[in-house]
Amino acid sequence: MDEQAVAVQEYSAVADAAAVQTAPPAAKKTASRPRAPKAAPRVASKSPAKDLRILEQPGFVLHSWPYKETSLIIDVLTRDHGRIALVAKGAKRPHSQLRSVLQTFQPLQLGWTGKGEIRTLTTADWVGGMLPLEKSALLCGFYLNELLVKFLMRDEAHPDLFDLYVSTLNQLAHDEPATIVLRRFEFALLRESGLLGDLTRCTQQRERVQAEQFYVLDPERGPRPAMPADSVPRVSGKTLLAMQCGDYTEQSTQLQSKLLMRFLLAHHLHGAALNTRQILIDLQNL
Repeated sequence: MDEQAVAVQEYSAVADAAAVQTAPPAAKKTASRPRAPKAAPRVASKSPAKDLRILEQPGFVLHSWPYKETSLIIDVLTRDHGRIALVAKGAKRPHSQLRSVLQTFQPLQLGWTGKGEIRTLTTADWVGGMLPLEKSALLCGFYLNELLVKFLMRDEAHPDLFDLYVSTLNQLAHDEPATIVLRRFEFALLRESGLLGDLTRCTQQRERVQAEQFYVLDPERGPRPAMPADSVPRVSGKTLLAMQCGDYTEQSTQLQSKLLMRFLLAHHLHGAALNTRQILIDLQNL
């Protein structure tokens, strides 16, 4: 068995032990469902016929694991190739330049080669230009990374989501309200994952959602009028319409969207806990 095959086995074992999934079961189950329209076409990143050699691809480290004595396996988000796993050989050596470069929330230019589940990192250069995350903003950043690892399937490009991730990190670094910044990102992530449709249309009556009425959001079918027996979050039509256009300025929208997103994320993760979210809840920052 060659070294790359061993790396794949060890990476899978570590990922399973850490409860990190390529995508939640619901996302896999609905992969054939039509996805929400995107502003840009998806870029294919994988060629089974030959090895890829990628140069100067914008990316961020989402998570990393030790591999052997001197190396790391890194989970990265790239603009044009989506989420991929790379072996960073020698990254743990004392004098390796990669030690200070392969940090979370740092904009990088990455290069790699290979065609398997885990490819080989060839170059990693720090780009700069972003403020570091500190205190509660740092926890929010780890929360974003955990969401991306659990919801994005590998080798699927999401350039718009990548750009939103960069924008979200910048907003958090500049102390923008986390309750608004995180809601926008959660909404976009569920849309990109094919798990959230149009919030402006009621699925039962096929009519436009009315601002003055209350609704529940069926995770599989979309909004429907709320009923007295419903145990899931009730949200006003005004909140659904505001979420659809990204307007979270009103307090009622912030509160209702927070409860709604907790419900939707828990549903699609089948109740699996988001570790960073629980920390944020405990600190009353989310």
